[in-house]
Amino acid sequence: MNTIARTEKALFDTLFDLAQHHPVAYEWLKRLPDWLGSIKNKERYAHAPYYESVINKLPQITPNHIDLTASCITANVSLSHSDYRKAEALLKNLMPWRKGGFIIGDDTHSIHIDTEWRSDLKWDRVLPHISDLSGKRVLDVGGGSGYHGFRMVGAGTSSVVVIDPSCLFYHQFMAIRHFLGEMTNRYNQSPIHFIPVGLEELPTGALFHTVFCMGVLYHRASPFDCLLQLKNQLLKGGELVLETLVIDGDENTVLVPKDRYAMMNNVYFLPSVAALTLWLEKAGFVDIKCVDISTTTSIEQRATDWMTYHSLADFLDPDDDSKTIEGYPRPVRAVMVAKKP
Repeated sequence: MNTIARTEKALFDTLFDLAQHHPVAYEWLKRLPDWLGSIKNKERYAHAPYYESVINKLPQITPNHIDLTASCITANVSLSHSDYRKAEALLKNLMPWRKGGFIIGDDTHSIHIDTEWRSDLKWDRVLPHISDLSGKRVLDVGGGSGYHGFRMVGAGTSSVVVIDPSCLFYHQFMAIRHFLGEMTNRYNQSPIHFIPVGLEELPTGALFHTVFCMGVLYHRASPFDCLLQLKNQLLKGGELVLETLVIDGDENTVLVPKDRYAMMNNVYFLPSVAALTLWLEKAGFVDIKCVDISTTTSIEQRATDWMTYHSLADFLDPDDDSKTIEGYPRPVRAVMVAKKP
């Protein structure tokens, strides 16, 4: 059984077991064939068959050791020179790599997927301020290649479901999963899964102890709908970890970019922390805290050999890097933690 088929079977098995105690999981099971079939539909995603062929051609190797707690997700595998060259070439066919990084190999032959984002820096800002993830079921919304989901497994979760509607990110996840081998949790199940859907497509019903939503809210035309959808996925007393772009100001301050923001054309609302706190309150969250505010730098986000397009340095005013190229305040990100009552 190939990596994608094996990984998808593990997802079905996990949801089936979960449904014995949480009937809403049956709704996930009903929709899962359509979700998984859609991402492979070449009429919707022209590159899907090619991406799948890349995964199927990766060298069949069992890892000697994996590390999901290091700054780069690491699969220590012994690669011959030919397998090293083959694997690196195949993985580069899945560019651009946005979230990571990842290391595959050993001291002799090592592939460092140096992604656009140093995602470990965000994780290091978030982790000290959230509830213990040990034994928790976690949803990672907009999780990209799955980097943060893998770090969540490293932090002790019983299971993580990463969702992201991107065909490329789905196959990047499968590529990394290929090299991590037969990971299992205390229930002898795979501890991490990827479903290629958006948040709005999920059934309404609480399944998760913690929901992460990082780098998503500002892409939503209706942020309140997004916050309510996030809350709906949480069990009573569950925790939301929300990371998003913010601006300075009071509770009435919200930036609505006229056209683009930092070259992104799908940015709708950038609230102040005070305004965002009010949004969370209005959505029904309690115990709301802002635990971190950080200005994004070119150490954290930059072009690399694995993401060769424009990046942060190109999005800022060349004469005043306190502003975006459009004249707005440069990207600043806040981490909010809140509970579902």
